[in-house]
Amino acid sequence: MTEPTPDQQPEDARPALPATPPEVTRVPLPTTPPERQGGRVPSSVSWLVSLVLASMVGALLFAAGYLAAGGAQADGSCSAPTAAFAPLCEAYDKLKRQYVDRLDDTQLVEGAIKGLFEYGVKDPFSGYMPPDEYQRALGSLSGEFSGIGAEMSVKNLTDPDDLASCTELSATCALVVIAPLADSPAEAAGLRPGDIVLAIDGISVNGSTLQDEVGKVRGEAGTKVTLSLQRGDRTFDLEITRAKITAREVTSRMLDGKVGYIALHGFSPASADQFHEALQGLLDDGAASIIFDLRGNPGGYIDAAQKIASEFIGSGLIFTQESSGGERKRWEATGDGLATDTSLPVVALVDKGSASASEIVAGALKDTRRATLIGQPTYGKNTVQVWAPLANDGGVRITISRWFTPEHHSVAPDGVQPDITVEIPDGTPEDQDLVLQRAIQELAAPAALVILLRAAA
Repeated sequence: MTEPTPDQQPEDARPALPATPPEVTRVPLPTTPPERQGGRVPSSVSWLVSLVLASMVGALLFAAGYLAAGGAQADGSCSAPTAAFAPLCEAYDKLKRQYVDRLDDTQLVEGAIKGLFEYGVKDPFSGYMPPDEYQRALGSLSGEFSGIGAEMSVKNLTDPDDLASCTELSATCALVVIAPLADSPAEAAGLRPGDIVLAIDGISVNGSTLQDEVGKVRGEAGTKVTLSLQRGDRTFDLEITRAKITAREVTSRMLDGKVGYIALHGFSPASADQFHEALQGLLDDGAASIIFDLRGNPGGYIDAAQKIASEFIGSGLIFTQESSGGERKRWEATGDGLATDTSLPVVALVDKGSASASEIVAGALKDTRRATLIGQPTYGKNTVQVWAPLANDGGVRITISRWFTPEHHSVAPDGVQPDITVEIPDGTPEDQDLVLQRAIQELAAPAALVILLRAAA
């Protein structure tokens, strides 16, 4: 599973965006492993973040019993770096001296780190990932991983604005499917955006965390996992066979009337080049309008979002990234896009599975009046995370900034609103794409190029 991400920006200084972790907890994505900033050259923001993150992680390990590296005192106790951490060391000492059974320092340290994020930060998009989970998540961001191929996130069903209270899953703080990845086992089995996961292999998700449940869904190719789901008023079990997922980021084809269709399934490091190549092919084939489908796209690296939006926006602001202390970074159009001529009609398709980096692109297209948005409101995530490795080969995700559209709108929590809303009635056959049909109607004039930016984590 993944978190939708702008998601993410691993410590190599590339922020990324995941709604929440595709089987990935993206993860959304990311700057580096999850939503990244352009290039892999650290920006001043990411450089500062790296320093702060390094000192923070160092303090954590030290305070939680930095035994392996010699940070412990000779008597086995730990030293608190500040007075605020003294109770942690005191608790550690008492556990080591008095607990009835033998304790594992590795487990104690991991528990301390998890507690820091779950109870100290209270941000569903920040968190600790144990070694196995972190390595799987990195693989997902690169476009290859083993699992069912689905984006998952946490939703507060009672108060969507209050994600801070969703430190663990419950009847109110639900584990929700953002979107199955294209051509994935999850898609083939019938998993849909908006499905609520009640249990995994018969064990309720309530009382657990997003990261823990993502780890349970992920697994070796060929093995099976059963999800207990709620879809509307109906509850049922869905068995899915895990597989090795190689995400195909872009698909494209020509439709009748010289309409070019291009679907983008994610924002990985390779997605911008793949998108550029596919768009060039449509134009070479005589596309006179474009349908750009962002539906089901959970996000990824923010530098990829900048490049893809720049295919349609010739100049000016794409989005701003605002960090603590009032620091602001402007992400401008790159100036080398293929479809920036405003005489070329563009329609972008969006839905509740369009998250993070997808929302950056959709927001920019809407604010600049470069495209007509058709479909449903997007997911509503406007935070950027940095991903960084730890000494135990695990990693942390830390929210470092928020992003805003060219007109400084926040997409959280209501998402980007479409210009033309298309409702999908219950019972609509899966092969009947009402949103695409409406887009084609909008582009009935022969000079429209509709680009479908469709994603799956």
